[in-house]
Amino acid sequence: MDGTEMKIRADVATRVRPVSAEERDVRATANAGEPTLEFAEALPYDAYVRAATLHTLQQPLGEDPGEMSFLMISQIMELYFGLTRFEVAEAAKALRADDVWGALRPLRRAALDLEGLNAAWRGLRWMTPSDFNSFRDLLGEGSGFQSAMYRRLEFALGLRNAALARPFRGQPSVHAELVRDLRVPSLWDEVIALLARRGFAVPAELLDRDLTQAHEVHPAVEAAWVEIYRDDTPGNHLRMLGEALSEVAERFSDWRYEHLKAAQRAMGGKAGSGGSAGVAWLRRGLDQVVFPELLSARTLM
Repeated sequence: MDGTEMKIRADVATRVRPVSAEERDVRATANAGEPTLEFAEALPYDAYVRAATLHTLQQPLGEDPGEMSFLMISQIMELYFGLTRFEVAEAAKALRADDVWGALRPLRRAALDLEGLNAAWRGLRWMTPSDFNSFRDLLGEGSGFQSAMYRRLEFALGLRNAALARPFRGQPSVHAELVRDLRVPSLWDEVIALLARRGFAVPAELLDRDLTQAHEVHPAVEAAWVEIYRDDTPGNHLRMLGEALSEVAERFSDWRYEHLKAAQRAMGGKAGSGGSAGVAWLRRGLDQVVFPELLSARTLM
């Protein structure tokens, strides 16, 4: 947590007073079951959620009313990127502590976060090429490719490409976060290290590899998962871990596919705003999967 985050958290803590269950019962009785309508200061809900601030962040650049939908849904996706990354980091922390059972809960939440993220695409199904063209030029070179939080999520899941941090060099603090993320183990790195500690034959070069480089499918990791899945008893937490990770991987792949479909619907085969080939570039990305041995090992089961 950086200094800005600590300051915000401290500010919220001073504005939101904890209330016990007993106090809530007393208040409900005094109000005869009706909600409290009088507050001397800012509403506690707004102090905690910061709704008033959130609703000042939508500033369309043009007059087309559809731009508001595009802008807000993009912001919602950004929030989901951050939330999913948070849960992935929590799961990695649990695995680093050898707590497989403890990793299942944040992984379950991450899969549900990704469901919410994927559902956001449905809010843009109205957007035809003419709709998008009505405000697209105002975006300049702006592109979802430039989302730092999406890159941080990819890095956390194990999709590593150091070149993708380069666009952020003009934002030193953001760039530093991305470089730091590249240098720490991804969730998949933590899984592989866990398998090694549990006695599976994971070679040293996988444990000591350059973390900034993309992980490549390894037969030793495949073999470990084949062995894990042979045991389908209720106490096999590693098998539960494999299924939880598979759910996250599938939902993440779903997001990429939904992105492709949305781009096809809104712009066809036009070039992307950020200099890419647009849909053709997105289609290439579909081949990049997270936790790859969980998929490839199934051929051997």
